[in-house]
Amino acid sequence: MPRRLLILGSTGSIGTQALDVVRAAPEGTFEIVGLAAGRQWEPLLEQAREFGVGLVGLSDPEAAARAEREWPDGRVLQGPEGLVHLVLESGADLVLNALVGAAGLGPTVATLGEGIDLALANKESLVVGGELVMQLAEATGAQVLPVDSEHSALWQLVTAESRAGESPQASIERLVLTASGGPFRGRSRDELADVGVEQALKHPTWAMGGKITIDSATLMNKGLEVIEAHHLFGTSYDRIDVVVHPQSIVHSYVTLVDGAALAHLGYPDMKAPIAFALHHPERRPIPMRPLDLADVGQLTFERADEETFRCLHLAREAGREGGTAPCILNAANEVAVHAFLQGDLGFLQIAEVVEATLDAVQPKAVHAFETLYAADRAARDAAAEQVARLG
Repeated sequence: MPRRLLILGSTGSIGTQALDVVRAAPEGTFEIVGLAAGRQWEPLLEQAREFGVGLVGLSDPEAAARAEREWPDGRVLQGPEGLVHLVLESGADLVLNALVGAAGLGPTVATLGEGIDLALANKESLVVGGELVMQLAEATGAQVLPVDSEHSALWQLVTAESRAGESPQASIERLVLTASGGPFRGRSRDELADVGVEQALKHPTWAMGGKITIDSATLMNKGLEVIEAHHLFGTSYDRIDVVVHPQSIVHSYVTLVDGAALAHLGYPDMKAPIAFALHHPERRPIPMRPLDLADVGQLTFERADEETFRCLHLAREAGREGGTAPCILNAANEVAVHAFLQGDLGFLQIAEVVEATLDAVQPKAVHAFETLYAADRAARDAAAEQVARLG
């Protein structure tokens, strides 16, 4: 029986590469039962026609209306609620959530609530609601399969350390996430004062969407990944490190109680972690060149500069604070990054907006998802005020 796959965010970088993985798989491995995007309705309908999909979703209502007019033979669901209904109605047994931002939380909750396995590329789902999300997965028996290259690497390393009747954490001392350092690695705060959008979008290693690329430039992306790793692997923040590794060959590593370390290596290509999640528990061949370390020649590592790149420090502190603090952090960052991309905010002011919002919005304990949605709204309002003040 083919695996019934729903892809949320199918027109983005992760989604399009996931479809490449599906194309490369043996016939009958996957059946695409639904696709969703934000507002890119034309490429979405092209994908739907190619894979014979009759049910799609668009979070933007205007784009959904255009798609309905152009695609009378299919069904188009619209808005955030439409994406949730897409999860519920598609009949999927595996959902790839590759949506960007906090918009991914609703579909994540719907997926896990139905006991459907979740291939998760939307890190904000765990940043915003990690404790509740993981509790929901445990309650329904659904698996959360990490797709981020760093977390996929840690997942494989942690699993490799599993022993019969013993938690893998018993032999693991620390989790270490690697970071490319982004386009501004090694620069001082003074050198970052006047950098623009075009410079920030020139990532040296990965080809990603605008928001994630800016997060990589500020190191907020790595901060969000620290919070994500905390929830995925039940590891305290004091045992999660970040190391800058410009070549992006070592995707992450773990240090062990006996002083040894295990690392996951490979060329920087997202198809590898995507394929590992979609084919899990099997490991299937994919069209990628095998790693040749002699060809790579040199691997270098350095400590992350959390003084210059304040977002990483702010994320760590929000994670330690817990409650709604990571939700507030994420919402403020989304507002600030959008303002930067629109030319309304300077690069260093992204961290200023995030920090001011964390100071302005009081974090609360989280007992239900409604608490998170309220915190998200309050943080966005406070961040917008900060943008207006600084702009």
